[in-house]
Amino acid sequence: MAMERTLILLKPDAFQRALIGEIISRFERKGLKIVGMKMLHMAPAVSKEHYGHLTSKPFYPGLEKFITSGPLLAFVLEGQEAVEVVRNVVGVTNSRKATAGTIRGDFSMSTGRNTIHASDSLDTAKKEIARFFKKEELFEYKLELWDYIYAEDEKA
Repeated sequence: MAMERTLILLKPDAFQRALIGEIISRFERKGLKIVGMKMLHMAPAVSKEHYGHLTSKPFYPGLEKFITSGPLLAFVLEGQEAVEVVRNVVGVTNSRKATAGTIRGDFSMSTGRNTIHASDSLDTAKKEIARFFKKEELFEYKLELWDYIYAEDEKA
């Protein structure tokens, strides 16, 4: 089994609601490794690229206005089956239907203001990571904690 990487974006509502530290700590407690992190503003052109599959939807103008309205925290997490693990920690897009204990289930009541974006597949994760991070902004290092999280045959 190989380690995967996935992209997370903490949205402007996560900043306004002072949830950044709490959300990051959930991923750390799960045992995922942070390999890159930066704060940024999403430009409208990047929003159109990132949410390209939604630009024809009637709600897209509001989404773009929201996602470009304030800072984002972009970070890359690494771990076994990271994409699926992160999606499970995050919860479903419609926060009202997200399970209690997930980030969206605990911290939001909206589809459009759901605090967080997480890549939905390994292919998407690769594209999204490349959109927000240069290769030199991602770090390789040994996380000693993994010796206590993964069995020997699970580490790659």
